[in-house]
Amino acid sequence: MQLTKHAHACVVLEKGDTTIVVDPGTFTPDAEAAVAAADAVLITHEHFDHFDEGLLGAALEKRPDLHVHGPASVRDKLGEYGGRVRAVASGDALYIGDFAVTVHGERHAMIHPDIPIVANTGYLFDGRVYHPGDSYHVPDVPVDTLLLPTSGPWTKVGEAVDFVRGVRPARLLQIHELMLSELGQNSVAGMLTNLTGLELALLAPGDAREL
Repeated sequence: MQLTKHAHACVVLEKGDTTIVVDPGTFTPDAEAAVAAADAVLITHEHFDHFDEGLLGAALEKRPDLHVHGPASVRDKLGEYGGRVRAVASGDALYIGDFAVTVHGERHAMIHPDIPIVANTGYLFDGRVYHPGDSYHVPDVPVDTLLLPTSGPWTKVGEAVDFVRGVRPARLLQIHELMLSELGQNSVAGMLTNLTGLELALLAPGDAREL
């Protein structure tokens, strides 16, 4: 499959004739174009940097072939659109075109005890590529490529290191980076490499990898 990095948490996965967009939120300038080219959109949770309700609602109105999957809170905000918006939960398995997708985890990482914790579902594509959303949930299955969040009010380098050690992937790609400067991204990447033995690849928006 081919993965293309977009700004912040958004990635596009392509395999055969199928294109899936994950987390096209308001921090991703080209989210509308990415969604327009997608067969399906997967949302990990309802926060605006991952889920642009207005953009997806407009896309669903324009395109009767578009399908959206996410936690029940996302389905409730968008509406069902005749079953084209589907609520998913941990343990579910999806077959979207040429992709097999399993759903992992239930909760967003804690930001602060005073801030309610929302539902968060991570997605594992073809048993290989894992997008955790805003969570350090470790799937109970092997992962080849881990998309690792590196910035945000909930992230912590020590917890990220333990997350990588728990997942034990072969490859690390950075996501969720917009709250770090270039210096900050390089600093976090260096610490993660030193403590996990895996190089964290820092992809620029538009960069693609065959996985």
